[in-house]
Amino acid sequence: MNIAFTAYIEFDPETQLYVGIIPGVPGAHTQAATLDELNHNLREVLELCMEENPDILRHAPRFVGIQQVELSA
Repeated sequence: MNIAFTAYIEFDPETQLYVGIIPGVPGAHTQAATLDELNHNLREVLELCMEENPDILRHAPRFVGIQQVELSA
């Protein structure tokens, strides 16, 4: 059985690294120099999180969408 998780990814210009988190999964965050490496790292950290807390699958958040919020500068 395959379970899909949604990762939130940003690029940090200061460190020149991609940073990824999986919302709703405590500890599921990592960084990498490339998107391929980040995907690998996210899979690895997610597996470790699931080993530590098998209930993650039962309580995994369901991705709904993304919204941008604009503020006046």
